[in-house]
Amino acid sequence: MNWITNYVRPRINSIFSRRETPENLWSKCDGCGTMLFHREISDNLNVCTSCGHHMNITPRDRFAALFDGGVYSEIEVPEPVADPLHFRDSKRYPDRMKAAQKATGEREAMLVGTGEIGRTPIVAAAQDFGFMGGSMGMYVGNAIIAAAEEAVRLGRPLVLFSAAGGARMQEGILSLMQMPRTTVAVQMLKEKRLPYIVVLTHPTTGGVTASYAMLGDVQIAEPGALICFAGPRVIEQTIREKLPEGFQTAEYLLEHGMLDRVTDRRRMRDELIVLTRMLMHMPPPTWGDLPPPGPEDRTRDDAPGAAEDGADGTAA
Repeated sequence: MNWITNYVRPRINSIFSRRETPENLWSKCDGCGTMLFHREISDNLNVCTSCGHHMNITPRDRFAALFDGGVYSEIEVPEPVADPLHFRDSKRYPDRMKAAQKATGEREAMLVGTGEIGRTPIVAAAQDFGFMGGSMGMYVGNAIIAAAEEAVRLGRPLVLFSAAGGARMQEGILSLMQMPRTTVAVQMLKEKRLPYIVVLTHPTTGGVTASYAMLGDVQIAEPGALICFAGPRVIEQTIREKLPEGFQTAEYLLEHGMLDRVTDRRRMRDELIVLTRMLMHMPPPTWGDLPPPGPEDRTRDDAPGAAEDGADGTAA
């Protein structure tokens, strides 16, 4: 035995045997505890393949699966005043914002886009629960107003995906003022007789539930979503009674007449295509393999009433 055998050869073997192993290859389902391969989850729209539990999904991933060919145009949202109250708890509000932006890669808690689903033009808005719990601040209010104004300008239905822990405490009364602001935005759509469809995802709580999330012409929820104003733990502590099993879940609310549908995320796109075409008095969709929309299909965006004038009665 010599230094070549004891040192050089093991050193060479260790260099050539190294493999770059990506992090976070596996995720654990919160519903059943099954370990799932990340690509398998992504292909299944963040729905557990074992028990069907719906995990959180980012707005961009949702839009990529929702719009034809994953093609959509992002709508610009006016920037509100940063840190209007100079709020500070354990951290300064601007520091919390920077941390959330770094963690999510997003500017704020809502994404707004316009495009086509099954060749049906729509405007869509989606909250990001990963961004400070999807909390409703001035930016979220501005985003919903921008989405409603764009829907009115183009004559399109608005589809909103809610996911929030409520109003953003760092903006105080200014965050609560988004409740009447967004209610007025929804009223703009109703005055133009344009459909407003809300998809409630887990969780939708607080001031969001008390405003735009419950004002849809059609209320759909994903399975197992918690939908409430005050959470079950707070209610139990207040009334000092045990609540019914499944209280405030999507299925419970559907049973008690507060929702129209509970739809699996993997079938949500097809259901939205049927609903939007029906509410816009368009021909039923024709299911088939169609290419994603090209530049010639987007020329309809410039004229109001495009959803009716430009429809060809087909769907992807």
